[in-house]
Amino acid sequence: MTVFSVWAPEKPVKLRLGDRDFAMEAGEDGWWHVDVPDPDVTDYGFILPDQEKPLPDPRSPWQPDGVHGLSRVYDHSAFAWTDQGWTGRQLPGSVLYELHIGTFTPEGTFDSAIERLDHLVDLGVDLVELLPVNAFNGTYNWGYDGVCWFAPHEAYGGPDGLKRFVDAAHAKGLGVVLDVVYNHFGPSGAYAPMFAPYLSSGSNAWGSSVNLDGPGSEEVRRYIVDSVLMWLRDYHIDGLRLDAVHALHDEGAVHLLEQMAVEVETLSTELRRPLSLIAESDLNDAKLITPREAGGYGLHAQWDDDVHHALHTLLTGERQGYYGDFGSLDCLRTVLEGAFFHAGTWSSFRGRRHGRPVDRQRTAGHRFVTFLQNHDQIGNRAIGDRLTATLSPGLLKVGATLLLTSPFTPMLFMGEEWAASSPWQYFTSHPEPDLAAAVQNGRRKEFAAHGWSEAEVPDPQDPATFERSKLDWSEPGKPGHAEILELYRKLIRLRRSTPGLSDPWLHKVEVWHGDQHVVIRRGPTVVAANLAETPQTVSVRALPRSVLLATSPGVIVERDRLVLPPESAAVVSVR
Repeated sequence: MTVFSVWAPEKPVKLRLGDRDFAMEAGEDGWWHVDVPDPDVTDYGFILPDQEKPLPDPRSPWQPDGVHGLSRVYDHSAFAWTDQGWTGRQLPGSVLYELHIGTFTPEGTFDSAIERLDHLVDLGVDLVELLPVNAFNGTYNWGYDGVCWFAPHEAYGGPDGLKRFVDAAHAKGLGVVLDVVYNHFGPSGAYAPMFAPYLSSGSNAWGSSVNLDGPGSEEVRRYIVDSVLMWLRDYHIDGLRLDAVHALHDEGAVHLLEQMAVEVETLSTELRRPLSLIAESDLNDAKLITPREAGGYGLHAQWDDDVHHALHTLLTGERQGYYGDFGSLDCLRTVLEGAFFHAGTWSSFRGRRHGRPVDRQRTAGHRFVTFLQNHDQIGNRAIGDRLTATLSPGLLKVGATLLLTSPFTPMLFMGEEWAASSPWQYFTSHPEPDLAAAVQNGRRKEFAAHGWSEAEVPDPQDPATFERSKLDWSEPGKPGHAEILELYRKLIRLRRSTPGLSDPWLHKVEVWHGDQHVVIRRGPTVVAANLAETPQTVSVRALPRSVLLATSPGVIVERDRLVLPPESAAVVSVR
């Protein structure tokens, strides 16, 4: 017996199964149900009164023919998992690695990504963070246009492919974090709003807002939370990165994020392994990661763009747009000691005060995910250029050292660890001509306003843009790339083996700086960086015991000072 159900308040619904239609019975709260004894076909859809074509299930677990096709029944219990001994990976102390399945390997599938897991194990990361993999229209894009929040994208390998990837990662000791998008539906194939009030009258930067607090919102919230629990329970995912939570408009007494935290904690207790919720937020408000007992939402971590902006501007000299307030060594000191730069302070980009201070004694640094590069900060540049295209090898090494010796949870973007030369550009494969044209024109206009010509901005719809964005796996062993890769390996090992670097407490971080140099003390460990093109003598305000790591040869110890080569960094233990 197979039970088919769908939520469609005040709309009678029929089930289309193969070439037969089945009347559905109304249940409570707008749900419709029908039991079909041992169906000999597994592809199905629902027919609404004003539609002749069967529509895919809003909770479809599998879309083998794309988001406009029929749904397919999927039995989660049929997969033969081998990770029964997996006890999980907690976020504190971990290093994350962000990757996009479609461009991580030439083949762009879950199975081909499995073949590269040994590289990540050797690198030393703990958690692999996948950009969104739920079903979207077209063959490839970044994943943020998803419309089926329960179904992995078929071109990547579908439900079984994702399970094989997670199972293989766990076998190698790697946890898996999945990026999920609940703040909007993509522009093509979003059939759920035809069934029920999934959308509100409001909007955000990507389209109509999801209905979290209006009439019918209780089932919409259930829809989202059930998706959250499904990824963690049925796909054995270890954590979720929640996209742009500032766009989740919810005026209810219990915010959707708090509801998620409560139900994920319950599931974590049931499964007896840690499950992490990581928010991407533009608010600079630690309430998201404050425990519920202290009046917060109880999420485990949040992305911290301010740390990225401080590092990026200092290393590159860029100051345009939202980088305007960043770039000084004072700014770097502020974020390394307190996580946020805008903490109730003036933001010239926003034209107002922004953020609130972090309690350094009560909020651990591991609750902030930080990065030198990520999909947004590369892909949303006009030509998708990485830092490799801008910085010298010396400054790349300085940046890596400052990131991986920070008190935060560091995240790398795929290929960063070997200074990949391939760009990571904005790419789409919308089959609808009007939508494709709108994306192409919108991209051109956006960057024309910043002085870029049309010829310079890659066409998102051109397959070559997608192909250019794939990693070149011949590079890690080549001169220049191999040296950067070895530094990343050493830094991750050093971070794990040095108590001063693994200590997450922000109130123990002390930063001082001079002309083009900065020094960070973390207990018995000091990190010193010279950003100048000439050698510099830097006071570490203590007597060094030993040099634990240097990005360039020739570091000289002189009593309580270090002589650093140009564009270099060193990590030393001190008395």
